[in-house]
Amino acid sequence: MQPNPVLKKLGFSSTDKVVILHTDDIGMCQASLSAFIDLWENEAVSSGAIMLPCPWAKPAAEYCRTHPGVDMGVHATLTAEWDGYRWSALSTRDPASGLMDKDGFLWQTSEETQANATPDAVAAEIQLQVHKALDWGVEVSHVDTHMGTVIHPKFIQAYIQAAQQVHVPVMLPRGDVSRFTHMGIDTETASRFEIIINHLEEQGLPLVDGLAMLPLDQPEGQLEIAKKMLDELPSGVTHFLFHPSVDTPELRAIAPDWPSRVANYQTFMDPRLKKFIRNKGIQVIGYHDLKKLIQ
Repeated sequence: MQPNPVLKKLGFSSTDKVVILHTDDIGMCQASLSAFIDLWENEAVSSGAIMLPCPWAKPAAEYCRTHPGVDMGVHATLTAEWDGYRWSALSTRDPASGLMDKDGFLWQTSEETQANATPDAVAAEIQLQVHKALDWGVEVSHVDTHMGTVIHPKFIQAYIQAAQQVHVPVMLPRGDVSRFTHMGIDTETASRFEIIINHLEEQGLPLVDGLAMLPLDQPEGQLEIAKKMLDELPSGVTHFLFHPSVDTPELRAIAPDWPSRVANYQTFMDPRLKKFIRNKGIQVIGYHDLKKLIQ
């Protein structure tokens, strides 16, 4: 593919490594919000996204409201994956929407949501999540996706439209058919996605080139893992995501992968990583930078 036009618009060269250091799952629980606040105030991250249906979403929004300039997006949430800690849709309690399981919670897996939810119900839910964040005082920087559930032919247009309606970027990677099939997407869907991506770029909407994620199944040695991943990034704009949380009894009760979430947090709080990024010449931006290209 041609170099990302975002690079030139932001004053970078086509060979620059540009990264958005992005924290997912903010507001999922108290531990996730505490981690984000520490990381943001230590200038260790450049963006985050709130899960609006979750119990600590309102305090996360309050932090954003009282700290102008926080780069916070909406983590479009259509699943509630944990066994003993669940949340529901904001927009409806109607089983006909297909958004909820027999217990009235969002489905635990993306596949269940994709099989059962109606496109109209998904569109209404994502739009409500975005507007709830705005109503609560969040200066929404972008819309991205929890567990990739919206990256499906039934839902992707609703995902894009929810961001376009409020004039913010949507987190989607650039790519062609071969790239999407390499990601495990079937050929027919990959062809549709390529058309969508090309159309968005023709409209001048800023997209990232790729995604990278600090692992949630390997808590040991994450500083070196993060250094290696960042060092090996290709040129272009990468959405580098991780799931930081401070260590609390609640987190341990919720998430079997809590050791890695704590390790994600500790890794990015480590000043050695910030120094590494600076010394490698990796350029850090946030979604507010991409948002300015729209407005």
